[in-house]
Amino acid sequence: MHPPFHLAFPVRDLEQARQFYVEILGCKQGRASTQWIDLDFYGHQIVAHLKPELAGEKSTNPVDGNHVPVPHFGVVLEWEQWHAFVERLKSKKIEFIIEPHIRFKEKVGEQATCFFKDPSGNAIEMKSFKDPTQLFAVAPRG
Repeated sequence: MHPPFHLAFPVRDLEQARQFYVEILGCKQGRASTQWIDLDFYGHQIVAHLKPELAGEKSTNPVDGNHVPVPHFGVVLEWEQWHAFVERLKSKKIEFIIEPHIRFKEKVGEQATCFFKDPSGNAIEMKSFKDPTQLFAVAPRG
């Protein structure tokens, strides 16, 4: 098992963030105060901090024909888990900023991916590799 990752990020409204991450994404809530909430995000600790002036997407970068929001964060799920997660998002009427699709099709690093935003405008990417050994694969130069 790998050590859990920790990420602190800004949100506009703590209760709105709690509802989204717990009820929509299925995170478990940990400790909390009036200024932050700990969340179990697939075994990783993410912390929503009340900082409305810092929340939300700032820019994009082109990646395989899409405008990927920067910054963003997310988790790499197992193939079937990713598909079930996407169906959960669709059933909750989550609006995708990049629809679920296969990126780098038939190339090194082929992956299923989707992007959406939390209520504070923070971009989240959930992805999966059909071949998990491709996670850190390097494309040949040429």
